[in-house]
Amino acid sequence: MEDNKREAQQIEQFTDVDPLRETYRESITDVPALQKSLERHNTALLCIDLQYLDAARGHGVFADAERSGVPIAAQEYYFDRLEHVVLPNVRRLQDAFRDNRLEVIHTRIQSLTQNGRDRGPGHKRLGLHAAPGSKEAEFIELVAPCGDEIVINKTASGVFNSTNIEYILRNLGITGLVVVGVYSNECVSTAIRDACDLGFYVTLVEDACATVTPELQQATITTMKDRYARVMTTHEIIDEIREVVTDE
Repeated sequence: MEDNKREAQQIEQFTDVDPLRETYRESITDVPALQKSLERHNTALLCIDLQYLDAARGHGVFADAERSGVPIAAQEYYFDRLEHVVLPNVRRLQDAFRDNRLEVIHTRIQSLTQNGRDRGPGHKRLGLHAAPGSKEAEFIELVAPCGDEIVINKTASGVFNSTNIEYILRNLGITGLVVVGVYSNECVSTAIRDACDLGFYVTLVEDACATVTPELQQATITTMKDRYARVMTTHEIIDEIREVVTDE
Protein backbone atom coordinates (compact mmCIF):
# COMPACT_ATOMS: atom_id res chain seq x y z
CA MET A 1 0.00 0.00 0.00
CA GLU A 2 2.80 2.39 0.93
CA ASP A 3 4.66 1.51 -2.30
CA ASN A 4 1.56 2.33 -4.37
CA LYS A 5 1.19 5.67 -2.60
CA ARG A 6 4.84 6.51 -3.21
CA GLU A 7 4.54 5.60 -6.88
CA ALA A 8 1.42 7.74 -7.26
CA GLN A 9 3.25 10.69 -5.70
CA GLN A 10 6.18 10.22 -8.08
CA ILE A 11 3.87 10.07 -11.09
CA GLU A 12 2.10 13.24 -10.00
CA GLN A 13 5.44 14.96 -9.42
CA PHE A 14 6.59 14.37 -12.99
CA THR A 15 3.26 14.67 -14.84
CA ASP A 16 4.16 18.03 -16.41
CA VAL A 17 7.94 17.66 -16.38
CA ASP A 18 10.17 16.37 -19.14
CA PRO A 19 13.60 15.97 -17.51
CA LEU A 20 15.36 15.65 -20.88
CA ARG A 21 13.61 18.53 -22.64
CA GLU A 22 16.49 20.98 -22.46
CA THR A 23 19.06 18.37 -23.48
CA TYR A 24 17.11 17.49 -26.62
CA ARG A 25 16.26 21.11 -27.37
CA GLU A 26 19.90 22.18 -27.20
CA SER A 27 21.15 19.19 -29.20
CA ILE A 28 18.37 18.33 -31.66
CA THR A 29 15.42 20.67 -32.01
CA ASP A 30 16.63 24.22 -31.42
CA VAL A 31 20.16 24.45 -32.77
CA PRO A 32 21.69 27.31 -34.80
CA ALA A 33 22.06 25.00 -37.82
CA LEU A 34 18.28 24.79 -38.07
CA GLN A 35 17.89 28.46 -38.94
CA LYS A 36 21.01 28.33 -41.10
CA SER A 37 19.28 25.61 -43.12
CA LEU A 38 16.35 27.92 -43.76
CA GLU A 39 18.52 30.94 -44.44
CA ARG A 40 20.48 29.03 -47.09
CA HIS A 41 17.35 27.67 -48.81
CA ASN A 42 18.13 24.16 -47.55
CA THR A 43 14.77 23.67 -45.82
CA ALA A 44 11.79 22.11 -47.60
CA LEU A 45 8.08 21.89 -46.84
CA LEU A 46 7.02 18.23 -46.71
CA CYS A 47 3.27 17.79 -47.33
CA ILE A 48 2.12 14.31 -46.36
CA ASP A 49 -0.81 12.43 -47.94
CA LEU A 50 -3.21 15.31 -48.59
CA GLN A 51 -5.19 13.32 -51.12
CA TYR A 52 -8.66 11.96 -51.81
CA LEU A 53 -7.81 8.58 -50.28
CA ASP A 54 -7.70 9.87 -46.73
CA ALA A 55 -8.44 13.60 -46.69
CA ALA A 56 -11.78 14.05 -48.50
CA ARG A 57 -15.33 13.39 -47.42
CA GLY A 58 -17.05 10.60 -49.31
CA HIS A 59 -13.88 9.26 -50.92
CA GLY A 60 -11.30 6.58 -50.26
CA VAL A 61 -11.41 5.22 -46.74
CA PHE A 62 -14.41 7.49 -46.06
CA ALA A 63 -16.40 6.45 -49.14
CA ASP A 64 -18.74 4.56 -46.80
CA ALA A 65 -18.80 6.62 -43.63
CA GLU A 66 -20.54 3.92 -41.63
CA ARG A 67 -18.02 1.22 -42.55
CA SER A 68 -14.84 3.30 -42.45
CA GLY A 69 -13.96 2.15 -38.94
CA VAL A 70 -13.88 5.76 -37.75
CA PRO A 71 -16.87 6.84 -35.63
CA ILE A 72 -19.04 9.51 -37.26
CA ALA A 73 -18.24 12.01 -34.50
CA ALA A 74 -14.52 11.48 -35.06
CA GLN A 75 -14.99 11.93 -38.81
CA GLU A 76 -16.76 15.23 -38.21
CA TYR A 77 -13.94 16.41 -35.95
CA TYR A 78 -11.32 15.34 -38.50
CA PHE A 79 -12.93 16.94 -41.54
CA ASP A 80 -13.89 20.10 -39.71
CA ARG A 81 -10.27 20.54 -38.66
CA LEU A 82 -9.01 19.67 -42.14
CA GLU A 83 -11.33 21.97 -44.05
CA HIS A 84 -11.29 24.98 -41.75
CA VAL A 85 -7.79 24.88 -40.25
CA VAL A 86 -5.29 22.48 -41.77
CA LEU A 87 -5.79 22.79 -45.53
CA PRO A 88 -5.92 26.62 -45.50
CA ASN A 89 -2.78 26.70 -43.34
CA VAL A 90 -0.95 24.23 -45.57
CA ARG A 91 -1.76 26.41 -48.55
CA ARG A 92 -0.47 29.49 -46.72
CA LEU A 93 2.77 27.65 -45.99
CA GLN A 94 3.06 26.42 -49.57
CA ASP A 95 2.66 29.97 -50.86
CA ALA A 96 5.29 31.27 -48.42
CA PHE A 97 7.77 28.57 -49.42
CA ARG A 98 7.11 29.08 -53.12
CA ASP A 99 7.41 32.86 -52.86
CA ASN A 100 10.84 32.41 -51.25
CA ARG A 101 12.05 29.77 -53.72
CA LEU A 102 12.04 27.03 -51.10
CA GLU A 103 11.23 23.45 -52.08
CA VAL A 104 7.69 22.12 -51.59
CA ILE A 105 7.61 18.32 -51.66
CA HIS A 106 4.50 16.13 -51.65
CA THR A 107 3.99 12.52 -50.61
CA ARG A 108 0.95 10.42 -51.37
CA ILE A 109 -0.22 6.86 -51.06
CA GLN A 110 -0.21 5.39 -54.56
CA SER A 111 0.60 1.92 -55.81
CA LEU A 112 2.82 1.18 -58.77
CA THR A 113 0.22 -1.23 -60.13
CA GLN A 114 -3.52 -1.09 -60.77
CA ASN A 115 -4.23 -4.06 -58.50
CA GLY A 116 -1.84 -2.91 -55.77
CA ARG A 117 0.21 -6.08 -55.66
CA ASP A 118 3.30 -3.98 -54.89
CA ARG A 119 1.81 -2.48 -51.73
CA GLY A 120 3.47 -2.91 -48.37
CA PRO A 121 2.08 -5.71 -46.18
CA GLY A 122 0.54 -3.24 -43.76
CA HIS A 123 -1.41 -1.46 -46.48
CA LYS A 124 -2.58 -4.78 -47.87
CA ARG A 125 -3.89 -5.84 -44.47
CA LEU A 126 -5.59 -2.46 -44.01
CA GLY A 127 -7.06 -2.52 -47.50
CA LEU A 128 -5.43 0.81 -48.39
CA HIS A 129 -5.06 1.19 -52.13
CA ALA A 130 -4.80 4.15 -54.48
CA ALA A 131 -4.16 3.00 -58.03
CA PRO A 132 -2.29 5.19 -60.51
CA GLY A 133 -4.77 7.55 -62.14
CA SER A 134 -7.49 6.91 -59.56
CA LYS A 135 -9.47 9.59 -57.75
CA GLU A 136 -8.04 8.30 -54.47
CA ALA A 137 -4.53 9.12 -55.68
CA GLU A 138 -5.42 12.70 -56.60
CA PHE A 139 -4.29 15.52 -54.32
CA ILE A 140 -6.80 17.82 -52.68
CA GLU A 141 -6.97 20.73 -55.14
CA LEU A 142 -6.27 23.52 -52.65
CA VAL A 143 -2.90 22.01 -51.71
CA ALA A 144 -1.97 20.14 -54.89
CA PRO A 145 1.54 20.30 -56.37
CA CYS A 146 2.42 23.21 -58.65
CA GLY A 147 4.81 23.20 -61.60
CA ASP A 148 7.59 20.67 -61.25
CA GLU A 149 7.32 20.19 -57.49
CA ILE A 150 8.46 16.74 -56.45
CA VAL A 151 5.85 14.06 -55.73
CA ILE A 152 6.88 10.91 -53.90
CA ASN A 153 4.56 7.88 -54.00
CA LYS A 154 4.52 5.40 -51.14
CA THR A 155 2.64 2.32 -49.99
CA ALA A 156 3.60 2.31 -46.33
CA SER A 157 3.24 4.66 -43.38
CA GLY A 158 6.88 5.71 -43.34
CA VAL A 159 8.03 7.63 -46.39
CA PHE A 160 11.68 7.30 -45.38
CA ASN A 161 11.68 3.52 -45.08
CA SER A 162 9.58 2.83 -48.17
CA THR A 163 10.88 5.30 -50.78
CA ASN A 164 14.07 7.00 -51.98
CA ILE A 165 13.17 10.31 -50.31
CA GLU A 166 16.41 10.50 -48.36
CA TYR A 167 18.41 10.16 -51.59
CA ILE A 168 16.28 12.91 -53.17
CA LEU A 169 16.66 15.26 -50.21
CA ARG A 170 20.44 14.75 -50.10
CA ASN A 171 20.64 15.49 -53.84
CA LEU A 172 18.66 18.71 -53.30
CA GLY A 173 20.94 19.72 -50.43
CA ILE A 174 18.01 19.72 -48.03
CA THR A 175 18.94 19.63 -44.35
CA GLY A 176 15.71 20.90 -42.78
CA LEU A 177 12.08 19.81 -43.10
CA VAL A 178 8.86 21.55 -42.13
CA VAL A 179 6.24 18.80 -41.93
CA VAL A 180 2.47 19.04 -42.45
CA GLY A 181 -0.32 16.65 -43.44
CA VAL A 182 -2.24 13.59 -42.24
CA TYR A 183 -2.56 11.59 -40.09
CA SER A 184 -0.60 13.34 -37.35
CA ASN A 185 -0.13 10.19 -35.28
CA GLU A 186 0.70 7.89 -38.19
CA CYS A 187 2.41 8.93 -41.43
CA VAL A 188 3.33 12.41 -40.16
CA SER A 189 4.94 11.32 -36.90
CA THR A 190 6.68 8.38 -38.58
CA ALA A 191 8.26 10.74 -41.11
CA ILE A 192 9.36 13.08 -38.34
CA ARG A 193 10.99 10.38 -36.24
CA ASP A 194 12.81 8.91 -39.23
CA ALA A 195 13.94 12.31 -40.50
CA CYS A 196 15.28 13.25 -37.09
CA ASP A 197 17.16 9.97 -36.77
CA LEU A 198 18.72 10.63 -40.19
CA GLY A 199 19.98 14.01 -39.05
CA PHE A 200 17.48 16.39 -40.62
CA TYR A 201 16.33 19.43 -38.64
CA VAL A 202 12.59 18.95 -38.30
CA THR A 203 9.70 21.29 -37.52
CA LEU A 204 6.12 20.08 -37.04
CA VAL A 205 3.42 22.63 -37.75
CA GLU A 206 0.78 21.92 -35.13
CA ASP A 207 -2.09 23.71 -36.89
CA ALA A 208 -1.28 22.19 -40.29
CA CYS A 209 -1.70 18.53 -39.39
CA ALA A 210 -4.70 16.46 -38.38
CA THR A 211 -5.88 13.10 -37.12
CA VAL A 212 -9.21 11.65 -36.09
CA THR A 213 -9.45 12.67 -32.42
CA PRO A 214 -8.19 15.64 -30.40
CA GLU A 215 -6.59 13.19 -27.93
CA LEU A 216 -4.47 11.58 -30.65
CA GLN A 217 -3.60 15.02 -32.02
CA GLN A 218 -2.40 16.26 -28.64
CA ALA A 219 -0.54 13.03 -27.90
CA THR A 220 1.37 13.44 -31.15
CA ILE A 221 2.30 17.04 -30.39
CA THR A 222 3.43 16.08 -26.89
CA THR A 223 5.54 13.18 -28.14
CA MET A 224 7.21 15.04 -31.01
CA LYS A 225 7.87 18.34 -29.23
CA ASP A 226 11.45 18.87 -28.10
CA ARG A 227 12.34 15.26 -28.88
CA TYR A 228 12.14 14.83 -32.63
CA ALA A 229 10.99 18.26 -33.82
CA ARG A 230 10.32 21.85 -33.01
CA VAL A 231 6.58 22.42 -32.79
CA MET A 232 5.40 25.73 -34.23
CA THR A 233 2.29 27.33 -35.71
CA THR A 234 1.73 28.35 -39.31
CA HIS A 235 1.98 32.00 -38.35
CA GLU A 236 5.28 31.44 -36.55
CA ILE A 237 6.81 29.59 -39.50
CA ILE A 238 5.78 32.25 -42.00
CA ASP A 239 7.19 34.97 -39.73
CA GLU A 240 10.44 33.02 -39.43
CA ILE A 241 10.70 32.70 -43.21
CA ARG A 242 10.25 36.46 -43.58
CA GLU A 243 12.92 37.12 -40.96
CA VAL A 244 15.47 34.47 -41.85
CA VAL A 245 15.37 33.68 -45.56
CA THR A 246 17.80 35.77 -47.58
CA ASP A 247 17.69 36.63 -51.26
CA GLU A 248 19.92 34.47 -53.39
